Amino acid sequence: MSVSLDEIDSHLFKCADIIRDAVDSTDYKEYILPLVYYKAISDEFDKQYQENLEEYGEEFARRENLYDIPVIPDGYMWEDVRAVSDNVDEALNESFDALVEVNPELRGVFRADYIDADALGDDRLGRLVEHLSKYDLDTDSVPPDMLGEAYMDLVRHFAEEEGKSGGQFFTPPQIVNLCVRLVDEFEDGHDFHDPTVGSGGMLIEAARYYREEQNGEPKKLKFTGQEINPDIAAIAKMNLSIHGLNGEIEREDSLADPQFTDESDNSVARFNRVLANFPFSADWAKDELQDDPYDRFDWHKKLPRADRGDYAFIMHIAKQLKRPDQDGEAGKASIVIPHGVLFRKHEQRYRKPMLENDMLEAIVGLPENLFQNNSIPSAVLVLNTDKPTDREGEVQFIHAADEDFYDELSNQNQLTEEGLDHIVGNFRDWTTEERVSRTVRMDEIRENDYNLNIALYVDTTEPEEDIDVEDELAKLRELQAERNDIEAQMTQHMEALNYE
Repeated sequence: MSVSLDEIDSHLFKCADIIRDAVDSTDYKEYILPLVYYKAISDEFDKQYQENLEEYGEEFARRENLYDIPVIPDGYMWEDVRAVSDNVDEALNESFDALVEVNPELRGVFRADYIDADALGDDRLGRLVEHLSKYDLDTDSVPPDMLGEAYMDLVRHFAEEEGKSGGQFFTPPQIVNLCVRLVDEFEDGHDFHDPTVGSGGMLIEAARYYREEQNGEPKKLKFTGQEINPDIAAIAKMNLSIHGLNGEIEREDSLADPQFTDESDNSVARFNRVLANFPFSADWAKDELQDDPYDRFDWHKKLPRADRGDYAFIMHIAKQLKRPDQDGEAGKASIVIPHGVLFRKHEQRYRKPMLENDMLEAIVGLPENLFQNNSIPSAVLVLNTDKPTDREGEVQFIHAADEDFYDELSNQNQLTEEGLDHIVGNFRDWTTEERVSRTVRMDEIRENDYNLNIALYVDTTEPEEDIDVEDELAKLRELQAERNDIEAQMTQHMEALNYE
């Protein structure tokens, strides 16, 4: 039975209706997403198992090396859970434990304890399992790209359900698309990293872009990410897996405890591309990192404030980029930042080395109210460890905060396709366009004490309309004549009523 993306989306969204009021809306993702993932890999395993059974016989059909997905242990297929009517919560917990035991790479993925959710009794869980059984989710029934998109739509749906708190793990897709396009021209073998990976949207979009825009094969890329929140890290792991991507997600704070390192030279691992939307102006472990073993925070002897970790993240990301002198190839990064990063006076000490080392390629100023959890205006920094010769010693400033670039929706703004194309086109062509973009030499930036406020370099004021003096005088005379007529009429009325 063929199924459309809209049908799959609607089908998965209805899962929330089944458990609504039984758990808080902020927990929907923790109970539903693992079940969707379990259903998908169980269906695909069953399909591959039937093929292997026919080709190799029962004795060899379950050999792990025959499968390119997690192996489902005997007795824990989806249909086995579906057959349970009593203590469904125990059956689910037991199934997930069995999955992890056979597939250690899934450790940390299934974090929900269905027994602890008192309101999720046999009736609701049974209905949820039965609802998900409506469609087969193997690759023959639902193309992997479609299933991956449906899964991402479900993640987005839950972020919207959560409202403000959902923005902590989900970046709006238009911003994600912009970040990917600003560092494109990917190649087989490239590695991508997101140090604050959330649900994995940046990495998923990079894979989609490579496949659909560059006709590449995402399986020839490598994706890694780190996430401090264990529940969200689990979603990112499932997200990469369900998209069929070669990836690894680690849990811990990227600043305090980076998990991707090269211990041979005490450095953080370096990547071809880094994509990041870190938490704006968050607290960070400044005191514990005064003597960072990976020497990441060396742009100035003073570290960023403990209650404002923006430049700590930027320095960390800069160290994660490949460099021609060390790696034989360059690295690029797109980083979503709060506007204050561009001009806060005490952070000039960090902007100066970033600029003097000619690492900053472009700044894109974005509209306010683009995020669910933050209404302040933001920007994107584009870093490049090997800028093209014709861009050396220059930075491009793009002002994309005008209404030409976004639509004003009921609860937040959204970048338009035309706006995105406009931004990317100006960046690729290194365009100077009145009131939108300008390429600026370092001498001018030095004269401004390394202040990167976009308004210093791009005139963002609305142009004043030319005034036709003769036309305006004619209008004034007409108004004066109308006033004289009205005053004359008022005088006549006053006299008729004997008013002095």
